[in-house]
Amino acid sequence: MPRIVVKFLKMEKRIHLCEYETNELAEDLNGLFNRVVEVPRIKVGKKQTVETLINEEALLFAKYLRDERKTWIPRIAISINN
Repeated sequence: MPRIVVKFLKMEKRIHLCEYETNELAEDLNGLFNRVVEVPRIKVGKKQTVETLINEEALLFAKYLRDERKTWIPRIAISINN
C-alpha cells in the first residue's frame, strides 16, 4: 500500500511539498492507479487497473448524461459508515 505523508504549514491553506515529497507523492499515486482490481472490463477481461476502471466508469456516466443509456449503475460502490 502506498504511504503518503503530507506536512501542513500553520495558517496556510496550501500544502507545500519539497521536490522529494512531490516525487514520492506522484510515484505513490501512480502505483495506486496501476493496481489491478477484479471488476470486469466493458469489452474483454475480468481484471483491470484502477485507472482503466475510472475511465470506463466516466465513459458510462457520460453516455447516461447524454441520454445514450437509459440507466447508469456504478460497477463498484464504497459504503461509508458514520
